[in-house]
Amino acid sequence: MAKRIAVLMGGRSAEREISLISGAAVAEVLIDAGHAVITIDVGLGVAADLADFEPHVAFNALHGRFGEDGCIQGLLETLEIPYTHSGVLASALAMDKPTARTLFADAGIPCPEGRVVPWDDVRKGGAMEPPYVVKPTNEGSSVGVVLVTDPGPLDDIESDGFPDQVLVERFIPGRELTVAVMGGEAMGVTEIKPTVGFYDYQAKYADGGSVHVVPADLPAVVFNACMGTAALAHDQLGCRGVTRADFRYDDSQDGADGVYLLEINTQPGMTHTSLVPEIAAAKGMDFGSLVAWMVEDAGCQR
Repeated sequence: MAKRIAVLMGGRSAEREISLISGAAVAEVLIDAGHAVITIDVGLGVAADLADFEPHVAFNALHGRFGEDGCIQGLLETLEIPYTHSGVLASALAMDKPTARTLFADAGIPCPEGRVVPWDDVRKGGAMEPPYVVKPTNEGSSVGVVLVTDPGPLDDIESDGFPDQVLVERFIPGRELTVAVMGGEAMGVTEIKPTVGFYDYQAKYADGGSVHVVPADLPAVVFNACMGTAALAHDQLGCRGVTRADFRYDDSQDGADGVYLLEINTQPGMTHTSLVPEIAAAKGMDFGSLVAWMVEDAGCQR
C-alpha cells in the first residue's frame, strides 16, 4: 500500500553530511516502491513541514544530536506521526554513552574500563594509563574521538569539538567488529579493517578508509558472543527497529573473554554500502526490502 513518507535528513549535527547521503538513498528506494515521498532537511520549521505534508510515516535518517538523542522522536510523538528506529527514551539512553555503559554493566555486558573526566584534566595528561581513547559523551560516527598513546599533556589535540566533560576509555587492542540487530534479532557480524590506522571518523567515511569483511571470520564462540551481546544491549536499552552494536575484540584472550561492547547506534548509516545494509545483504535482504521493513515497523513509543 502506497504511503506518504517524510524522510528526515540533514539537520544541525556534526553528522549532517552523512545524514544527507543516508536520506537520499532511502528516499530513492521509497519512490521506486511507489510511495509519495518528501525529503525534509530538518531545521526549526520541521514541525510545520510535517504538518503541511501529513505523512503516514516519518523515516528518521538523521544522525547525531537532535536526530538520534530523543529530541526529534519527542516531536514526532507529540505530532502522533509513526517513525522508524528507537523511541524517545532508548534514543536518549544510547546517545548518552556514560548512562548506556551503566545500563550495560547492569546487564552483565563487558565494556572497556572508563570514566567521565573534565576535558581540561585530560589535556594535562595522566587521565589514564595509555593507550586510551577520549570521546565526547554524546556524539556518533566517531566524531571527536582521539586515541592517546603517549603519557603527558595533549596540547597538540584540537579541542574545539569537546564538551567540558569527556569519556575516557581503555583502548582495547585487536579487531573492530559490528553487529546489526533487526527487530531484536542479531543479523550478523562484520569485521572492519581500517587502512589508515585507528578507526576514526576519517577511516569510516573516506574512500578506501576501511575494508569490511562480511561475515567476520571469527571463532564460533566469539561470533555467537557478539550476536548475543548485541541483541541483549538492544533489549536492555529498550531499542526498536534496527540498531548496530560496535565492539572491540582482543584476540589475544581466550574464547570470548576479549569481546567488549563500545556502544549501540540507534540510527545506523543507511546507504547501499553502509554496515547494516551490507549485513542485511549477506542475509539475502536487499536495500529496498530493508527500508520497506523499517517503514512497516515504524510506530510511536516503543
